[in-house]
Amino acid sequence: MGHVVLRVKGADRRIKKVPRGGTQPRPVSGMSNAKEKKRAKKMKNQPTNVTFAFDGGPSHSEIHFQNGGDGASEFKKQDLRSETSQQDFSQQKVSCEMPKYVTVSPFVQARAAEIKAMLKAVTQKSSNTLVFQSLPRHMRRRAMSHNIKRLPRRLRELARIETEKFEHQKKELPKSKCRKARRRHTNLVVEFNRRQKKNVWLETHIWHAKRFHMVKKWGYCLGDRPTTKSYRACYRAMTSHCLLQDLSYYCCLELTGKEEELLTALARMCSIDAGPTFAAIPCLSGKRQGALTMYQADQYPAGALGPVTFLWKPRDGIDSTSENRQLWIWTHPVFKQEILAELKAAFRCSEPMEVCNPEPAAISPHEESQSVIAEEVGQKRKRKDNGGKMAVPVKKIIGDGTRDLHQSYCWTSQTTGVVISDLTMEILRYRLIGPLSNCVLTEALKAACVHTEVEPTDSEINSWWIDNCRDPDLVSLHRRQEAIFELLQGLSSSDVPSGTVLGLTVGDPRVNLPKKRVKAKPNPERYQEDEKVKQLILEGVPAECSQSFLWDQNVRKNVTENKMPEQDLNHLRSKLLVPGSHLDLGPRESKIPILLVQQPGKMAGEDRLGWGSGWDICLPKGWGMAFWLPFLYRGARVGGLQEALKHSLYKRTPHIPHDYPDSPAAMQFAKTLERNLLEKFKRRPPAKRANYVKHGTLAPFLCPWDKLNRDWEARNRAFAKHVPTSDQESCATEEQASCGPSSGAHAAESPVAVSSEHQMEMSSPDMQVEEERKMMGLCKRDEAESGWTFCVLRSRNLLRQVSVWCQPTPGRNRRLQRLVARPDQKDLTEDALLPILQRYPRSLVWVSLSLLKKGSPELHAMICIPTKGDLLQLSKDQDYCGPREPKHSDRFKSKMSKRKGRKKRQDVGKATESSALNTTKATPTEHEDLVLGLWPNPLPDLAAHCSRVLLGFVTQGDFSLASGCGEALGFVSLTGLLQMLLGQPADKKGLVVLRNPASLQYRFARLTVEV
Repeated sequence: MGHVVLRVKGADRRIKKVPRGGTQPRPVSGMSNAKEKKRAKKMKNQPTNVTFAFDGGPSHSEIHFQNGGDGASEFKKQDLRSETSQQDFSQQKVSCEMPKYVTVSPFVQARAAEIKAMLKAVTQKSSNTLVFQSLPRHMRRRAMSHNIKRLPRRLRELARIETEKFEHQKKELPKSKCRKARRRHTNLVVEFNRRQKKNVWLETHIWHAKRFHMVKKWGYCLGDRPTTKSYRACYRAMTSHCLLQDLSYYCCLELTGKEEELLTALARMCSIDAGPTFAAIPCLSGKRQGALTMYQADQYPAGALGPVTFLWKPRDGIDSTSENRQLWIWTHPVFKQEILAELKAAFRCSEPMEVCNPEPAAISPHEESQSVIAEEVGQKRKRKDNGGKMAVPVKKIIGDGTRDLHQSYCWTSQTTGVVISDLTMEILRYRLIGPLSNCVLTEALKAACVHTEVEPTDSEINSWWIDNCRDPDLVSLHRRQEAIFELLQGLSSSDVPSGTVLGLTVGDPRVNLPKKRVKAKPNPERYQEDEKVKQLILEGVPAECSQSFLWDQNVRKNVTENKMPEQDLNHLRSKLLVPGSHLDLGPRESKIPILLVQQPGKMAGEDRLGWGSGWDICLPKGWGMAFWLPFLYRGARVGGLQEALKHSLYKRTPHIPHDYPDSPAAMQFAKTLERNLLEKFKRRPPAKRANYVKHGTLAPFLCPWDKLNRDWEARNRAFAKHVPTSDQESCATEEQASCGPSSGAHAAESPVAVSSEHQMEMSSPDMQVEEERKMMGLCKRDEAESGWTFCVLRSRNLLRQVSVWCQPTPGRNRRLQRLVARPDQKDLTEDALLPILQRYPRSLVWVSLSLLKKGSPELHAMICIPTKGDLLQLSKDQDYCGPREPKHSDRFKSKMSKRKGRKKRQDVGKATESSALNTTKATPTEHEDLVLGLWPNPLPDLAAHCSRVLLGFVTQGDFSLASGCGEALGFVSLTGLLQMLLGQPADKKGLVVLRNPASLQYRFARLTVEV
């Protein structure tokens, strides 16, 4: 088919060549740079040019375009050939002759493409501007952005399409209530209930949240430390006045059943070798509180679960012959699950078929918003239920309402009849620490008045109390308890025997609030010559006076439900004739049963005995703030978790959960702490953080107790093979000049004393690495041979023996002379150590340390054994601070640089997999967990890694305001401690050196074993 050719008239006329842009080029001089950029920005989204440019071909008279597009490429080639320079193309003017003939079909196709591109350019926006922004500025109006009718008619359809797009639609704002509605009491309670679904709030949470740094721990929101500067103020309160703490997060487990069944099962979970058990006579009668460490059944000394305190319900006169007893076991929430599981297994309790849901149920905000309906405009909105009736007001979540709705909290044994109940958050517990805790208690609380008649309108309020007041025996008991309680005002908290329990029923403490905050002060002259005070100090509280109605669940429920609201109490105060005078409620005043438990202070050592003692007050749920504020108005200062940590450090008692490393919960806590410290370490740049490899610190964020015990066990076995027992004394006086890397940690004078000269005589780092590999292989073989890991030594007799061995020159101390004179006390010899090491090969000993000179120990500080030269230098120079650790070399830095270079080459693509394997010795998966400044796993020998033999680690330490020097608590290996004491002179017994993880300086410290 031939092409149709048209002849064009006037073909001899010459025209200017049109550039491919489709428009006439504009001269550069007529447009500024800014306008050029603006025009380029507008034209960047335009479709590609489809205009067919014409140029003079070979004939300059006739051009045939086939398929509408083949001529364009031919013209491009010819145009490039025809150009002679790269000057400004827009200013070039080329003339050519008009073609005489035009083929119709290609010409029409080309024009159709141009029309299509033009229509597309019209409909497509050239920029991200809106439709009304395409108008000239003088035609724009502000209302055009939201009102389409303000636009010209030709643009309204485009604007309507634009507004229908998702990105241009208005976002729906959340329908939040106004502040007045949010602050309404009902809405506040709903919001607070929602916010404590994951982490339970204590009843004093709102008070703490305004004044404390809050932390989320163990499923609770707890106050960590005050926002104000009160570090020294809290110490002064503990020393001279009173410090208040909220311990309501402690868990209470109630056991009910026959006394014989309870004692039989509980005897398997503790040992008399570690101290008093559940069957101790003072504790079994209910007059004293007991404390012990629970273990897995028949696993002592291994398998520790955690520390607990327990209270037996006293036998009353009416039910003295009954065998059924109640026992409360208080424990920290971190140990609750393991102890509860062991108790259920020991008593063979079965899971309940039905789950008891708590009474105060929280209403979700969604349900509450649906139930709130406005009946008429201008009237108050009231919540209604689905039936249209008035709904029950939203209750604050307290007590058992904090539990999971689908979690059981009561278990019964079908064989023994023992019932285990979880009373967590059902009983609140506050702790008052300080010598004036008695004064704060006696002034803030008043014993309840005896009432035998009840008003008809208040039949439910105090009905239990009126029924009990009709019994003369109970009234007489209440009078005796009140008399003992009043005697406490003239005593210090440390004067009462440890663990004394006093039951009491008090009136509403909100009635006795003073007008302003005052400090409670003692009145010792009033009770100085009283015989009852002397009897109380010597004998304590009688067993019958330890009775309390707090043990009765029905009484606790009645007291919580019938509490007078704060609004009603304030309304009655407003009706007083004299504002600020005492409000007498009479029989309508609430009566609250409580338990007072004396907490002992510092009992070990000879300095500051009784420091840190106080009282614990147990009360029913719902009365938290009612008792909290009266204590504050009497001068008590509030402390948080950090203050509790310092209290245990100054008192030298184990803190929970740091000082129970052999329990599963403490191991999990240590891993969490290590992860947090490692994340904090990685957030700092390498130049701004310590290089623990160069400091010789293998574990700066974790105490590897199991590894430490296995290393000491391996060292003890290796020394026993090389050094016979008969020749040990002769070898102790010889110089071991030919000590290799493995024996470089053994001293010339003892198996464990290390001289720095032998440590510096290592021939090469390769020998050290080889020795570390041998030691790790030995430890792995020992671990495979023995199934059990480490444990903490808690045997009282053995601890007393080790404590005496740690004291230097016992002849100067009379008390130590009496201990040495005991027939069961043994001398420190090899024969005495052999049975101890065989029975406890992998045991830790809890110790306290006091620095001799300046210095402040930190967490995870290393406890090391001083060499013979260190002790000699200290005896010559009393101002000698201590030795310094030689700086170690970082062998992992080169490996990290190689790994970094290999990773960079892989990212760039310059190195292949084969070349990477040939150039580097380490595989790509090796040393991937390397962190600059930290040792990777597995760790080498802990004991012999540094110039001083490692003995243990510090779990908590700081400068002590109580003693005026640095103090620390920690654990050491029993094997290493005994061998150290065996090689030390008599006047230097118990001297060790401490070194912080990020320091090279050793500090001398005195080690003591507290019993």
